[in-house]
Amino acid sequence: MAQHDYYETLGLKKGATEEEIKKAYRKLAITYHPDKNPGDAAAEEKFKEINEAYAVLSDPQKRAQYDQFGSNGFHQRFSQEDIFRGFDVGDMFKDMGVGTDDIFSRIFGGGFRQGGFSFTGTRQRGGDFTMELPVTFREAYAGCEKRVAYRRDGMREEISVKVPAGVETGARLRVAGKGGVGSGGTGDLYLVVKVGGDPQFHREGDDIVVEREIKFTDAALGASLDVPTLEGTKRVKVPAGIQSGTKIRLKGLGFPHMGKTAKGDLYVHINVSVPRSLSADQKAILEKLREAGL
Repeated sequence: MAQHDYYETLGLKKGATEEEIKKAYRKLAITYHPDKNPGDAAAEEKFKEINEAYAVLSDPQKRAQYDQFGSNGFHQRFSQEDIFRGFDVGDMFKDMGVGTDDIFSRIFGGGFRQGGFSFTGTRQRGGDFTMELPVTFREAYAGCEKRVAYRRDGMREEISVKVPAGVETGARLRVAGKGGVGSGGTGDLYLVVKVGGDPQFHREGDDIVVEREIKFTDAALGASLDVPTLEGTKRVKVPAGIQSGTKIRLKGLGFPHMGKTAKGDLYVHINVSVPRSLSADQKAILEKLREAGL
């Protein structure tokens, strides 16, 4: 199912109350219910969107995650089964005068595990598996292919998984049909990415930060630095008068935006080093500079 803004789907604003969410859902669900729109594919698709939006926004924990991470970030963390787990609108539909019967099973494909929709007459889908997938900092930057071994139905399985460039810790990679086997279909395997650190670089979203220390004379007069990046060393000009804590931006040398061609930036975080001790000659020079107003 395509990703939509759940508030917009229900005709609401982000700060909507629980009662407003429930009221909007009831109105739209009755309007687009398949029993009232037989053979209307557009109405059926709208009905799916409405139920998915309500399944998230009616659950305080899922709603908090959606509000925090937005649509893209939320769907990296939650599968459709996660979204519908614990979702039960059977009593509400009875109050509206329409039945669930086989509706949800038919339009959603059935097979949600126990704890999902409360409807009867569907075969049990195999459970989803979840595993942690460690990747190095540089593998996350460039993308890679990883071999994953796990056990399914008592048998060892090994698969190859493509990790997209720009992936972040917490991203969920779905491998369809590699979960548990059930009479209603096979579940999926979800790999939760954990990106390792790097001794030189620090990641902030899709940006990279590298720390560089310079002498205070170079800060005052300006200098050039050789700066490491994930694409090789770059020569960077440090402007005269730079202050400690300043960041110099190298555009497009950060992590790729996952699924896109654009990249974040690399920032050189400048720290000005002040010597802890001075020779007699150095001290004399600095005294003269202080007398000169520096």
